[in-house]
Amino acid sequence: MSLENSAKVPVEERLFSLVLALLATENGLTKTEILSTVQGYRQDFAHTGDNANLERKFERDKDDIRELGVPLETVQSPGDPGNNQNLRYRIPRGAYELPTDIAFSAEETTLLGLAAMVWREGSLSTESRRALLKLRSLGVTADQPVLGYAPRVRVRDVAFEALNAALGRNAYVRFSYLKPGEEEARVRTVAPLALVQHQGRWHLAAEEAGTGIRKTFLLRRIVSRVTTTGTTFPPPTDDESTKALLELEEVWDSHTAVVDVEPGSDAATRLAKRRGTVAEASAESQNLLRLHYSDINIFADELAGFGPEVLVVSPPELRRAVLDRLLKTAADHG
Repeated sequence: MSLENSAKVPVEERLFSLVLALLATENGLTKTEILSTVQGYRQDFAHTGDNANLERKFERDKDDIRELGVPLETVQSPGDPGNNQNLRYRIPRGAYELPTDIAFSAEETTLLGLAAMVWREGSLSTESRRALLKLRSLGVTADQPVLGYAPRVRVRDVAFEALNAALGRNAYVRFSYLKPGEEEARVRTVAPLALVQHQGRWHLAAEEAGTGIRKTFLLRRIVSRVTTTGTTFPPPTDDESTKALLELEEVWDSHTAVVDVEPGSDAATRLAKRRGTVAEASAESQNLLRLHYSDINIFADELAGFGPEVLVVSPPELRRAVLDRLLKTAADHG
């Protein structure tokens, strides 16, 4: 086996090569011409033999690049209409090129590339692949990144991918949601409007089916599989992501707590670096911090994790929530 045949071509490179090949031809290419010449197919093409597996791969790739927004066309042979073996595939350059008033410098393209590299998990990769594939296939070049590595935004919530897919289809979803203080989860049916990350946690902005009441759900509290109901809703006209972030920011700004931290402790170091933290002092202590939070239960979990390094001064409900967690921990350990 040759080195060329033994080297596996990544999916992204195969799709990129396919798009380039179909852009480069005015009259299009037949399936046989594609499989025998395009990088990612030709390595496995049998000139005399069975190429059924390769043809199935090409059919999947056609669906993938169409889903990525590429206007792939099929053209029947004038002399042999109806014969699928002689169909020709092409991408009309005029329908695929960037608008004439849009252009990117090499530096801007580098930043776009780095931004796309951040989103490497779940359905988010579809958007980055769409952007990179279009820029590369249109010949937009980028400077080599000066970074030796790229940051990544990780999606750890199981519900994220299903919700993101439903967002793209404007489909109603159903899931079980467990609120703090409730013993049993409640089934919610909602129209998903936006997925946003705030203070390191993913939230779903949605409208409740039937009432139209707008609600925000923390993804980590979705305790069931997310399913679609089979019905859709009109796409929202407003920028729902911005609206959701503003709502979460208002909650963050309106909730404050005062804590007394042990000087030089891990709690003092970490909490002092939280966004919006202000150092305060009183007659009783010189080590007070005023902190913002958006969810009292999540914040109580965080503060309880510091143990004796933190004493909650206010508000009383947060103080009680932290104390309850510490007492439970002590009871669980005898």
